[in-house]
Amino acid sequence: MHRRLIILGSTGSIGRQALEVVAHLNTLSREGLSPVSFEVVGLAAGSNITLLAGQAAEYPKARTALACPAPGADFVTFTGADSAQKLVVETEADLVLAAMVGVAGLPATLAAVEAGIDVALANKEALVAAGSLIIPAALRSGARLLPVDSEHAGVWQCLCCRAGAPTYPPPYDGGEESRGIAQITLTASGGPFRTWTKEQMRAATPSQARKHPTWTMGDKVTIDSASLMNKALELIEAHWLFGVGAGRLRAVIHPQSYVHALVEFTDSTTVAQLAPPDMRTPIHRALTFPHCAPSMSPRLDWSTLSSLTFEPVDAERFPAVNLALQIIAQTGQRPGLGAWFNAANEVAAAAFAAGTISFTDISHLVATALASAPPLQVHDLTGVLAADTAAREFTNALIAAR
Repeated sequence: MHRRLIILGSTGSIGRQALEVVAHLNTLSREGLSPVSFEVVGLAAGSNITLLAGQAAEYPKARTALACPAPGADFVTFTGADSAQKLVVETEADLVLAAMVGVAGLPATLAAVEAGIDVALANKEALVAAGSLIIPAALRSGARLLPVDSEHAGVWQCLCCRAGAPTYPPPYDGGEESRGIAQITLTASGGPFRTWTKEQMRAATPSQARKHPTWTMGDKVTIDSASLMNKALELIEAHWLFGVGAGRLRAVIHPQSYVHALVEFTDSTTVAQLAPPDMRTPIHRALTFPHCAPSMSPRLDWSTLSSLTFEPVDAERFPAVNLALQIIAQTGQRPGLGAWFNAANEVAAAAFAAGTISFTDISHLVATALASAPPLQVHDLTGVLAADTAAREFTNALIAAR
């Protein structure tokens, strides 16, 4: 099987690792060891023109997109804020890897889904902000959403073991009772501040927040992981991907980061998915689905795995998880709340990274913004982006008034 692949966010952490996986699989394919090979037909980046130029040289047949035009961008096919969306619409592809950070990746992701193109989804913010648009569009077009976040990839693999449909990917239609799901649990490492007191966390610096104990990720995702906002976003994403409500979703702290997800079924059995903390593993699974090929990621060495520990999330120090469950519970009545939540967090995380607010202010600002969110109509992409803009303006005003 030869697949034409577009990578949105090719210069980011996920995009770079995806290109490593592509090179690995293409080598295996030439040796007859992989049933899947790839032609990279599109590369989209934000502003890193130097790295994009290197990638374009490696894949000369790929069209390119750059959101922030810069000198020396003569080789770029599309430029501007809508360049990634144009790349998807105007390039024939079999699979789109959506790895742009934040809501910026939403228009291109939605365009791929509406066109019936399978999406390897690493951009959780797209579903958080616009799950009410993307999931119905995928069910209409037949586009498959292949989870790339390690936790959702883990849930997907667990469901394949027991759901009676071993090759069926998300999105699911909300029939969790028929699939026998009692509870889906996402794990979190706890980040660099897992054992810190709230007073210590208040004085945390951006450089400390960027020192994740087990994962190597981009700047924004790492800060979100430190506050557990990343886990909050993932819970909302899981709600949309797997069709389960807040009562069947939870998060636990698992410092070793070997167990990525657990699914408990109504027969009181639980299936867990384990793998070393390496994002190339879920990228590999999404790109090769429904086939299986040797991975470039390391395997678990069970002879040295001495313990697996789990802890409850401390809601006092990490309130983001409960905020997410509240949003999920209100999805039917307030579908724009996810867009508001995501935008407020993006603004707050950026303000912390810039040294404008303290670390604990992130959750406080997001909670305050949520409490003040107006009724939001998000029947289309315009409505989602309007909610996003309004939330950014509101949160920026809160910061300015401090």
